[in-house]
Amino acid sequence: MTAVGGRPATPGGGRVAKVLLVDDRRENLIAVAALLQGLPLEPVAVTSGEEALKKLLVDDFAVIMLDAQMPGMDGFETASHIKARERTRHIPIIFLTAADRDAQLALRGYATGAVDYLTKPIDAWVLRAKISVFLDLWHKSRELATQAATVREHEQRWRQAMESVDAALSALRGADGVRDIGRAIDLLEEVRRA
Repeated sequence: MTAVGGRPATPGGGRVAKVLLVDDRRENLIAVAALLQGLPLEPVAVTSGEEALKKLLVDDFAVIMLDAQMPGMDGFETASHIKARERTRHIPIIFLTAADRDAQLALRGYATGAVDYLTKPIDAWVLRAKISVFLDLWHKSRELATQAATVREHEQRWRQAMESVDAALSALRGADGVRDIGRAIDLLEEVRRA
């Protein structure tokens, strides 16, 4: 199953955060997507751990909602693979299960790297509040990455400008004539334009 629903607008017009929904039962995927409707996200639903791992190879996700008990590769094994990959190890995982608050399942989920554990039926308000926090963190992380790239770019331009100033000063110190002074002036003009 691919993306559920349309692409909602995001605050500030940025890229829409994707949420990976993993459950072997399609009706559960539809229900969770419906609970998330109206939030600024794009739910991407898959029916197995293997499919989830494939999606994680090609897409970035703000959070993963993972059914703990699935046939084949269960949620715990899937989470272990997710946390073992450098590219995906920092994506928060919320485990979902139909089991009645079994402490052992919750401990196993936390041990594999989950940040939370919810039992079905899911409280819509609790789910939406938790997902909203992770969306906010995802957007803030992207903003910080953009700002860091801008700072690195400015630092590079500053270094280049200082190299030009140094070259111009060297040319002025050793100027033997009008041509050398003209070269120094040209270098200083480059700095001014940068």
